[in-house]
Amino acid sequence: MSAATIPIVDLAPALRGSRAERMRVAHEIDAACTDIGFLTIRGHGVPPALIDTLRGHASTFFNLPLEEKRQAEPEKVTVPRGYRALGFDSLSRGNAGNAPGDLKEYYHFGRENWPSTPYYTSEAGQRFFIPNRWPQRPVGFAEAAAAYYAAMERLTGQMMSLAALALGLDEDFFEDKIDRHITAMRLNFYPAQQEAPQSGQMRAGPHTDYGLLTILNGENRPGGLEVQTRGGDWLGVETDPDTFVVNIGDLLMRWTNDRWVSNVHRVVNPPAGSGPAAQRISLAFFHHPNYDALVECIAPPGEAKYPPVLSGEYRDQQYRRTRV
Repeated sequence: MSAATIPIVDLAPALRGSRAERMRVAHEIDAACTDIGFLTIRGHGVPPALIDTLRGHASTFFNLPLEEKRQAEPEKVTVPRGYRALGFDSLSRGNAGNAPGDLKEYYHFGRENWPSTPYYTSEAGQRFFIPNRWPQRPVGFAEAAAAYYAAMERLTGQMMSLAALALGLDEDFFEDKIDRHITAMRLNFYPAQQEAPQSGQMRAGPHTDYGLLTILNGENRPGGLEVQTRGGDWLGVETDPDTFVVNIGDLLMRWTNDRWVSNVHRVVNPPAGSGPAAQRISLAFFHHPNYDALVECIAPPGEAKYPPVLSGEYRDQQYRRTRV
């Protein structure tokens, strides 16, 4: 496989059922995750209307006046819910960079409901299971987000079963580690740029993601997603409306002892003068294990490159590092 391409994997044969088909697709996933850590998936079974509905609500919200959008900001700056204005964080700082704030706005939310049991309601649980904050407009935003989130939950469950097969593990290896996951979503909005960026400032600076898998639905517009190949080159990542881009996060790389790569990626600025055509929205589902899941390398004794780490503690640490 060439590192100069993003592999396309059709999930439909695996989702139809036979173990032989699942193993064949799992091998394709393994090759992509070993080589570049990114792949495009089709045949995923997520209805296009579900994607279009959330994208439409996001577009309506982000094009509201700034004063109205800011009414959906959380009361505490540390709470990862609700609206964040341009430049709130710098993703490159999560990887020891020092760039100015990223040139994006975003809306941050998690699951809408959860059981009233100690895992969710305890002091530890309340750090991750946080009520969502929704604006008055557009009507139906919360419902569209919840429906999309549920579809991504199903898809990531299927992907993690295939990941287990790809790694030579029991197909259900990850099930008890993700059955109470702490996944958050971000709806990212990259507005047209009226002024020249500061030195080193991008729509999203070079960074890796923190969890297991990121599933992204983006747009092919000026100023898009790029991934760094193992050779150090930057490769543009294209998406169609009915496909998703999937990339490996830090915790899954640690779990595989670097067999799979959590690759550096960024969102570049559009060419100067691009105007409104460069406005861009991406829907990002950051799949993260249960907060108490212990991530230990799948490696023979003495060969682990990373010490064990708790999922929730790792995410909190990375969030703190990105704040401007």
